[in-house]
Amino acid sequence: MKSMCTLIVAALIALLAVVAWFLVGPERLWSMFGSADLGPVEFATLVRRANPNDALACSPRFCKANSDFLPPTFATDAQGLRAAMARVIASEPNIRNVGSGDVAMTERYVQRTPLLRFPDTIVVRYFQLEPGEGNTLAIYSRSQLGYSDMGIKKARIARWIDRLKTLVPVAE
Repeated sequence: MKSMCTLIVAALIALLAVVAWFLVGPERLWSMFGSADLGPVEFATLVRRANPNDALACSPRFCKANSDFLPPTFATDAQGLRAAMARVIASEPNIRNVGSGDVAMTERYVQRTPLLRFPDTIVVRYFQLEPGEGNTLAIYSRSQLGYSDMGIKKARIARWIDRLKTLVPVAE
């Protein structure tokens, strides 16, 4: 009898959780843990997280933090690189621009997972190199929630850079 009551209570709690999920909505629910937008990043002084829920593509020339990827140098000016990356990002689902900086050449986005709508903040910075060297970028993606992301952020950055290479030639 006691195990039957426990089972009924557990079922009711699960039912209430599902009803709350649909009534409140996942985005409002996750906002109880803080803003989905984790704010800007200063790449030169960036300190990576201890837990595996972030990813970074950055040249050691611009970042002291260990990078997961070394982004290529592109044979275009920084504005052309920024415009091409805007096309790449526009092809992504569940993403919105939450901050832009023309002087610092940065864009900040929040992208949400399809089902549970977990938010990730992605910061992209464009670097104008010396004349004749081309231009490059840095991308930092991090989670608002959770300990690990099972490689989602690294896969996103790799996908974005691969798509960007189809739009802009890589400098030799």
